[in-house]
Amino acid sequence: MDNAEQNANQFVFGLDIGTRNVVGTVGYREGKDFYVAAQYMKEHETRAMLDGQIHDIGRVGRTIAEVKAELEGQLEAKLTDVCIAAAGRVLKTVTTSVEYEFAEETVVTAEHIHTLDLLGVDHAQQILKERNDTRYKFYCVGYSVVKYYINDEVFSNIEGHKAEKISEDVIVTFLPEDVVDGLYSAVGQAGLNVANLTLEPIAAINVAIPEAFRMLNIALVDVGAGTSDICVTRDGSIIAYGMIPYAGDELTELIVQHYLVDFNMAEHMKLTSGMADEVEFTDIMSITHTIPSEEIWDLTHDTVDKITTEVAEKIKELNGDKSVSAAFVVGGGGKIHGFTEMLADKLEIPRERVALRGEEVLKEVHFAQEEIKKDPLLVTPIGICLNYYDQKNNFIMVRFNGERLKLYDNSHLTIVDAALQAGFPNEALFPRRGKAVEFTVNGKPRIVRGEPGESAIVKVDGRVVSINTPLVPNSEITIEASTIGKEAVSTIEQLDEYTSSTITFQVNGINITCPKFVQVNGSLEPSNYVIQEGDEIETRNFYTIGQLAEFMDVRIDEEAGIILNGKPADMGSLCYENFEIEWSASAYESGERHISYGQADHRFDAGPEEVSTEESADSAAEVHETEASVAAESVTDENAADENAADGIQTAGAEPAVETNTDSAAEAAADAPVQKPTEPESKELHIIANNQEITLSGKEEYVFVDIFDYIDFDLSASHGRAIVTLINGVDAQYTQVLQDGDKIEVYWKENY
Repeated sequence: MDNAEQNANQFVFGLDIGTRNVVGTVGYREGKDFYVAAQYMKEHETRAMLDGQIHDIGRVGRTIAEVKAELEGQLEAKLTDVCIAAAGRVLKTVTTSVEYEFAEETVVTAEHIHTLDLLGVDHAQQILKERNDTRYKFYCVGYSVVKYYINDEVFSNIEGHKAEKISEDVIVTFLPEDVVDGLYSAVGQAGLNVANLTLEPIAAINVAIPEAFRMLNIALVDVGAGTSDICVTRDGSIIAYGMIPYAGDELTELIVQHYLVDFNMAEHMKLTSGMADEVEFTDIMSITHTIPSEEIWDLTHDTVDKITTEVAEKIKELNGDKSVSAAFVVGGGGKIHGFTEMLADKLEIPRERVALRGEEVLKEVHFAQEEIKKDPLLVTPIGICLNYYDQKNNFIMVRFNGERLKLYDNSHLTIVDAALQAGFPNEALFPRRGKAVEFTVNGKPRIVRGEPGESAIVKVDGRVVSINTPLVPNSEITIEASTIGKEAVSTIEQLDEYTSSTITFQVNGINITCPKFVQVNGSLEPSNYVIQEGDEIETRNFYTIGQLAEFMDVRIDEEAGIILNGKPADMGSLCYENFEIEWSASAYESGERHISYGQADHRFDAGPEEVSTEESADSAAEVHETEASVAAESVTDENAADENAADGIQTAGAEPAVETNTDSAAEAAADAPVQKPTEPESKELHIIANNQEITLSGKEEYVFVDIFDYIDFDLSASHGRAIVTLINGVDAQYTQVLQDGDKIEVYWKENY
């Protein structure tokens, strides 16, 4: 007792509140050993509990108070906090699988695993709600991950690995509100506060099956008075919990009916039959009898057979429809003659692999009361005390968005657990992306994701915290749901295919680089077109003459004629890469509204609705043709020195305008008259072209492009090369006026 007094401040008080009795244990742990300073058991005076559940809170509370008073007397110390356990009869378990896919291969972090676990708990809660056809509300009391997977392959630890998808199999356990409230109320009536709440099968397994044994496929059966609680271990963890509503009371009631004795006498007879050859008892008529123990064994045989059959079937069900390697039995109900042997037969395993666990698993438990015998009855009471050190679980109360909430505290509770318990949508905790848009570009699938929304705003007692902040009892928690981000919005001009894909034409000798037109569902759309779900987008490798003029923002003088690769053309003619166009054009007049060619809504006209295969082939064959064109020169900006930096197009043959008082060179171009061709006066011009003397005749004035009517130069042989045009060794434009005696060079140059 001296040692007990020395460790009084370390005492742990555990109560095993059973159907038939209440067992109180007070002790402390030193190293691996547990020292029981005091223990007391008292039977219920009436059947205040049935099948592990409290029916008369007041009577159970009085029994607890008597146990408490007795222990306080033994210890000469005040007991205020107690550890308790709930019977497995009211335990609900849900086994489920969940997965989490990443947008791309990702290194798995602890946060990802936590999110996966939460998905498992949330999914299990939804399953339980669908199955629950009662008015009771169930609380999640914990979860146990059975297996983790990466890309559908089993991993013991997935953190740090790269994965496209992670998943898990998880067991989630629940308790109903009335069971928890009943236990708390009964304990409260005895003047005690609950320091820790666990489950009876968990308490039992802490003592009966050491962690080293849990790698094996073993079942533990706690046969109490009203229920037989079962758990199964494999691969180092508990993989399943279960219960059947048959246990020792089934046998006791059979003895009551057969021998006409009260319940307590029947309990005495049942226990004695397992320890002595004969049993002496007194019936309700006050007649004393002595019978051989075998008579009670014969009487209870069929009931034991029924119970063991149910237990074995439940074990197999929990173990994936197969038997276990071994089974341990604890609790008073398992001490009845023949129980372990019959259970072994039902499990189809050798009888020596089913055994009562008692003294051999209590070797590290020491009793101050020498008269206490180490027995299977004591496994659960000791386990309740030891569970305090291992888990320190209890229920805590918080307020969540204005409502009182009771949570089973597994010492790892966070704000997320409270949110899930309250039924707060899991998706409302994390930022949610807006709707994505899926489409194809040149036949390849493409997706643009929506923008992420804002995270949930989480506050505890008015302070903004993270969703993983640990819970503190009596906290005031408020959560404003996360928001959904904006839907995905993408335009054609944001596509890489649009920004990086161009097409170049030679217009009146000037290289004009244009973005490729984009066709959506068969129709041309402007660059600011907003892509819609399911759109089929194609880039087009040609322009029409009208579209090119629109892009350059010029007006074509169709009466003056349009030349495409040396052939007459019109506004609908197709132009491919490196095609050469000659036209007479002018800028739009100031203030004049620009109407897009073919349409007035500023959408490009698609040109010909259909381009036949033959036409496409012919056009493609002309892609590298580069022919001379007639005239539209760039009007330079007032500050530009180079006519290649053109803002507009000047009519062929017109002299460049010199701007002095206008705002821009473009205005001058707009004011410049369009020159229509007139009958030229006959004039001869003598030049040298590619080392050949040539005489030009039939026109009043000649420009560079005219030489192609006099020299042998194959304009269709570009093959991707650029044409070089020189007058007297200087780069020349197609519309540059020729002078008598000019030396002209024209040839192809490779593009590097």
